[in-house]
This record gives sequence, C-alpha cells and structure tokens, in this order.
Amino acid sequence: MLFSYEAITEGGEKKRGTVDAITKDLAITAVQRRGLIVLSVAEEGEKKGFLNMTFFEKGVAMKDVVIMSRQIATLFEAQVSALKAFNLLATNTENKALIKVLNTVSSDIQSGVTISQALSKHPLIFSNFYVNMVKAGEESGKLTQTFTYLAEYLDRQYQLTAKTKNALIYPAFVMGVFVLVMTLMFVFIVPRLAVIIQESGQDIPVSTKIVIGISDLLVNYGIFILFGLVIFVIYLLRLAKTKAGKKYLDRIKITTPIMKNIYTKLYLSRISDNMDTMLSSGIPIIRAIELTGAVVGNRVFEDILVDATESVKAGSSFSEALSRHPEVPPIMWQMIRVGEETGSLGNILKTLGHFYSREVNDAVDTLVGLIEPLMIVGLGLGVGLLLTSVLMPIYNIAGGIN
Repeated sequence: MLFSYEAITEGGEKKRGTVDAITKDLAITAVQRRGLIVLSVAEEGEKKGFLNMTFFEKGVAMKDVVIMSRQIATLFEAQVSALKAFNLLATNTENKALIKVLNTVSSDIQSGVTISQALSKHPLIFSNFYVNMVKAGEESGKLTQTFTYLAEYLDRQYQLTAKTKNALIYPAFVMGVFVLVMTLMFVFIVPRLAVIIQESGQDIPVSTKIVIGISDLLVNYGIFILFGLVIFVIYLLRLAKTKAGKKYLDRIKITTPIMKNIYTKLYLSRISDNMDTMLSSGIPIIRAIELTGAVVGNRVFEDILVDATESVKAGSSFSEALSRHPEVPPIMWQMIRVGEETGSLGNILKTLGHFYSREVNDAVDTLVGLIEPLMIVGLGLGVGLLLTSVLMPIYNIAGGIN
C-alpha cells in the first residue's frame, strides 16, 4: 500500500512525501527511520479518493520523461547521489503527477530499494524497456550514460511519432469538415432546390437525380444511418480492446497503401533504435529482443520479435529469424547479418535506426506536400459537381422564364 505522510525534521523543517508499506504502522516506522518526526500518515486511497496514483500517472507525457532523464544524467554527472537527484527533480518539476511519482521513487530509494526497482513500481510511466536499461546501467556502473541514452532515444521516438501523427491528423480533420459541410448541404439546401426543379416539369439530368436521391436518403433515413455509424464505431472500439482486434487494426496500419510506407518504417526505426540502445548498455540480445517486442507498439511486429526470440534461443541468428517474415524488408535483415558476421551489430542497428528515421521524415514530408493540393482539388471537384448538378437545372428554369 502507498501511504502519504507529513513530518518534521529535528530542525523543525516540514516534510511531505509517500512511503510504500504493508500496514500503517510499518509506514510510520519507515518514516521514523529517516530521522523524521511523524505528524500524520494516511493511506493514499483515504486521502485522494479516485484520484489515485494510476490516475495521476496517466498525466505524465513522454516529453516529461525525456526532460527528467536528461536532468538525472546531468545530476549524476555532477556526482549528485541518486536520492538527492530525485528529491531535487521532485521540487523543481511543474507536472504534479510526476512530482508524486518522483517523491515515491525518492522514498523507495531512501528505504534501500535500487533505482530500477523503484521505477518498476510505475509501469504506466517507466516501461520494461526503461527499467531494464536502468538496471543494466546499475550493474555496469554506467548510470549517467544510460540515462543519457534513454533521454536521446525517447526524444527521437517522441519527435518521430508526433510528426507521423500530426501528418495524419490534418487530412483527417479536413475530410471530417468536408463530410460535415456536404451533409448539411444535402440535408438543408438540396431538398429546397429539389422542390423547385421537380415542380418545373423539365427533364432532370442523371447527376441531379443522384444528388436528389442521396439528399432524400439522408433526410428520410439519416437518423438510422447515424445510429448505424455509432454502432459501428462502438464495435471498432470494442474490437480494438481485444487481442485479435488490436492485431487486425495494427495490420491495417502496415498494409493500407497511404499509411503503409510511414508506419512500417516507423516500427522498423523503433526496433533498430531500441536494439541499439539496449545492446550498447550491455543487455543480452535475447532480452533486448524480448523488451523491444514489448514496446514496439504494433502487434504484428511484436509477434515477429516473439518468434525471433524463440528462434535465437533455439540457436538461430537474429537475422535468420527476421528473414522468415515478409514484413521485414531484406535490406534490414541482410545488414543485421553483416553486423553479426563482423561483430558490429550495434553500429549496424544504429545505422538502420537513423536510416529508417530519415525515411519516415521524408515520407511524412512527401505526404504533407502532396496531400494539401490533392485534397484541395478533390474537395473542389466534390463541391463543384454537387453545385453543378443542382444549379444547372435552376439556371435552365430561369432561362425558360426569360
């Protein structure tokens, strides 16, 4: 259980923090061992209600962890102890959720827990990859370099992922606005013009009949269509929560023509970068593959890495294991094979990580450069065809009156 406490030092300075203990009495004892005079101790659930650690931990963004990792590396480089480093970060961080976590980590370290063990209690913030990297740094005595590696790695992944998402959000937003505008035109404008056209008694062009038909469909059955769409969205959300559904949606990401080029290279970059970072920190290759599979962010590639782990355990090389999967391009496993044969696997993986990162950036830039003019042309044609189909008969009616 997690307990929050208020205490004072022998000098009268007030202290607040959290301590992990089985009972309240043990929590009080743990605080007293720190040389503090206990004022109050309360279980976190009693004080915060539903705003517990899990809720707060979700408020910590990757960017916050990147900054924190850089700060820890700097403090360690300055020979600041781990306990003091985390205490300093807790007092100088603006994110309330992260402050809470850092205070807990400080308390755990003070009670004799290692940094990696303390961080492992917060899996929503510090992944298995992060924790194992820190553990490797503790074992090798290279914690400063480890936190620097982590900060640089997370920063690269943050920038790459954010750029990819932003590139796809813009066209989705424009398409959403387009669909909304077209729906409003079909529901409110076209029906009024349709009455004038039908009462004129003139021959109605095929394109105009199609537009009027779509308008009638939306006006008469729009509520049912909307209900069907809501049901479909709920179904997709439920599907996304199942293991099979997640894998299906992840496969769509790497097979859909427009998204395939970006997402596949994004995941390949992540795999290469992860592996390089862990191997550079002295983590064994089998463990590195396992951890990479857990954080790659795509079920298809996760299954590939799980299979690769078993194959490497059975005696195969990493490159041979990857070559069995068509999702992994030949250039990747062939370069990894070269790295295995020459003993420079880390450098090869670093090169692959940089290569695929540039490929993702180029693909995103190309998409952004093409999508705006294409969407302008597409939206213009859509609106133009709609207006032409409806307004041409109106002009013909006006010409007949004159």
